[in-house]
Amino acid sequence: MRRTVCGIVAAVGDIDVRLCREILNRIEHRGPDDTGEVHRGDVWLGHQRLSIMDVDGGHQPLAEPGGKSCLVANGEIYNHRQIRAELGPELFRTGSDSEAALHALLVDGPAGLTRLRGMFALAYIDEKGAFLAARDSLGVKPLYWARGNGRTLFASELRAFDPADRPLVESFPPGCCWSPQGGLVRFADAVPPRVRPARRAGKAGQWDEQLLKSVREVIVSAVEARMMSDVGIGVFLSGGLDSAIVTAVAAKYAERNRQPLPTFAVGLADSSDLAAARVVAEHLGTEHHEVVMTPEDAVATLPSAVRAIEHFDLHLVRSAVPNLLLAEYAAKRVRTVLTGEGADELFAGYPSYHVGPLLDPDALQAELVRDVEGLHHLNLQRCDRTTMAYGLEARVPFLDRDVIELALSIPPEHKMIGPGIEEKKLLRDAFSGWLPEEILRRGKLQFGHGSGAKDVLTAALMPTASDGAAGTGALDEEAAFYALWHAEFDGISPERALEWSA
Repeated sequence: MRRTVCGIVAAVGDIDVRLCREILNRIEHRGPDDTGEVHRGDVWLGHQRLSIMDVDGGHQPLAEPGGKSCLVANGEIYNHRQIRAELGPELFRTGSDSEAALHALLVDGPAGLTRLRGMFALAYIDEKGAFLAARDSLGVKPLYWARGNGRTLFASELRAFDPADRPLVESFPPGCCWSPQGGLVRFADAVPPRVRPARRAGKAGQWDEQLLKSVREVIVSAVEARMMSDVGIGVFLSGGLDSAIVTAVAAKYAERNRQPLPTFAVGLADSSDLAAARVVAEHLGTEHHEVVMTPEDAVATLPSAVRAIEHFDLHLVRSAVPNLLLAEYAAKRVRTVLTGEGADELFAGYPSYHVGPLLDPDALQAELVRDVEGLHHLNLQRCDRTTMAYGLEARVPFLDRDVIELALSIPPEHKMIGPGIEEKKLLRDAFSGWLPEEILRRGKLQFGHGSGAKDVLTAALMPTASDGAAGTGALDEEAAFYALWHAEFDGISPERALEWSA
């Protein structure tokens, strides 16, 4: 069965229950374990559930004891235990982390959203019938909306909407809530304003142990907070620095708690990612799994990858193909995985950060902030969709609020490269001794490159492209990805779409 993490649907205004149920059915893959709905006046809420926390008692819509206030949510509230303690454990009837969001809204109204630490998209109706929708500050969990025809519709994926409504569909802005009475209101920023701009101090490589300790401790804390699960949890281990650090921290946590830690890697048989991941897994003693991808696998998965991520960006699609193969395999063994998303944007890991205008510290800082704020359009969309296509919840510890705040308060000079100073040296030094040196010093490779997917897809789509025409080939390859994306939303066969792009 195709499965994915929870999905939500909501409608306000001129309600057509039949249409709402059709929309919910289109994202059934996001939650194979349970479904639920509530219709009250001019509000309808629907939910598809993947059970991770309180498997038996977390049915949604969640309702307060009187049943008048209800909530549907997608995601995880990592500080739900703290919220329970603050509001009073006697208020809670389940062990579901989403119930913390319900009671925060019951007690504080929309201001209760500021209590929540985690990744979430939610819709809520109070005892008076007032509606509220909200999305986490980074947009880790997806939410789309369409306004028109006398109603406002919300859903977790683009594909959920009727073709007639798709021209109206927009991405719901992260860190915002909306109600018919109050309109769109921002309640949280992806990057707290107080961390901008970074203060100046020294050069790259000139940092003290206290800074390294602070970086290490905040990342350890973020990973450990995301190890909560009533079902299996693992790590996507590409063999790169970021996923290796997450694995190292998770492995220590798992060992202390006497639980196994499955790790999952994917790539062509001779890919550098598989080889590096193997080194990390052997060093840490994880329960390691490899998905050996063939060129035929990659090409066959391409249409499914474009369909899953609902995007045609060149780099996203190249990385989505191996991600989707890995998710399909991992979903048979765990329900949740940790990934290394966000580290490159926080610590200047991409080569593009170290050329041209970005050699100026202020320009680099501004670019990092912009990229973190825009992650929901790109990498986070790919991360969510590829895992959720098979019933996996992906968690992103590097994008914890405390990690973001610390990382972007570090002087940008500390993130710049130079003689003997590689990208992300600060992060590498912070975890010195946690990983083999060959992994700590391994250069940056985008996932599509390291897994081998990029070369395979380029060769398959551009068989006549010469080595000297890489730019043209890349444009043609993205045109093919666009054709597949277009086919998904206009009912054209993938084969015909690829013919059209050629």
